[in-house]
Amino acid sequence: MPSSAIPGFHAVVPAGGSGTRLWPVSRADHPKFLHDLTGSGRTLLQGTADRLAPLTGADGLLVVTGERHVAAVRQQLPRLTAEQVLSEPSPRDSMAAIGLAAAVLERRLGDVVLGSFAADQVVSGRPAFERSVREAVEAARAGYVTTIGIAASRPSTAFGYVHGGDPLGVDGAPSAVHVRGFTEKPDARTAREYLASGEYRWNAGIFVATTGVLLGHLAEQRPALHDGLRRVAQAWDTPDRDRVLAEVWPGLEKIAIDHAVAEPVAAAGGVAMVPGAFGWDDVGDFNSLAALLPADDDAGSKVLGDSADVVRVQSAGSVVVPAAGRTVTLLGIDDVVVVDTPDALLVTTRARAQQVRQMVDAVRDHGREDLL
Repeated sequence: MPSSAIPGFHAVVPAGGSGTRLWPVSRADHPKFLHDLTGSGRTLLQGTADRLAPLTGADGLLVVTGERHVAAVRQQLPRLTAEQVLSEPSPRDSMAAIGLAAAVLERRLGDVVLGSFAADQVVSGRPAFERSVREAVEAARAGYVTTIGIAASRPSTAFGYVHGGDPLGVDGAPSAVHVRGFTEKPDARTAREYLASGEYRWNAGIFVATTGVLLGHLAEQRPALHDGLRRVAQAWDTPDRDRVLAEVWPGLEKIAIDHAVAEPVAAAGGVAMVPGAFGWDDVGDFNSLAALLPADDDAGSKVLGDSADVVRVQSAGSVVVPAAGRTVTLLGIDDVVVVDTPDALLVTTRARAQQVRQMVDAVRDHGREDLL
């Protein structure tokens, strides 16, 4: 049975970042959310819009992205109107992006429920995802900033964690609990303790709140940022937008919503969590990408692209991206990552996939900004 849109609910998709751990596939001009990284035929951005559409309806989606990506976003999501794509002059992290969307929505429509969903995540189990979002909306209507916590399948040090507490007791959100706190990426020992306790879930970076509640907390926690975003929103749908953006945007604090609002508000008892029972991955590096691709051979190798362009002999567990139009061959090496593009070649191991960001820094230091 088709799901129905949630009245008064709007989804905001912050589409930013350059996905440095997926270099050289993901780059500043064409970051990971614009790529099909799962072989589904849809980019990560398109997949995000596809799963939100049944909950928001045609007019309930906003995308916040950088100026250089507006054209690509509009091309990939042709049903969006110009008013549904908010363009940032420069990246100021997630609080500015989500806060801008909240302030613009409130100016246009009054107090509505806003949900923020990153553009570069992969979700499976759509019915469970929709149930979680509907519960989160009800908790948000009760005045909470609400997140969705993902069941931790392993003691990962690559994700942040949410510490769940007592039941929330809100009608329409039977599984929601109070949030005791948030933890940044922990060390391996702490991650194992979190998993064993059963009280912690992965922080998927999904936040749902009414615009009034979110902006109210922002005014308390970061008044200068709040006031700047309000000023920008006042001018957004007017001829003064460009002038006000040029005056205000460069001076806005660059901070994540987790630090600006979620953590301090959780400490005061104002954050709730809905446990998510759906599959989730933020595709943070080539090792996590491997888990999303079907096995290409009996040795567990994975290929993003045309498998006919990859030849392996006595090589197992590899991740290969043959994107240069030539054949990639592997002989006698296991668990490697080979990403072959027309202007850059990356060779590393799956164990070092999280360190690809260091290679991006090294390429920059080498004077090759053109490759980033």
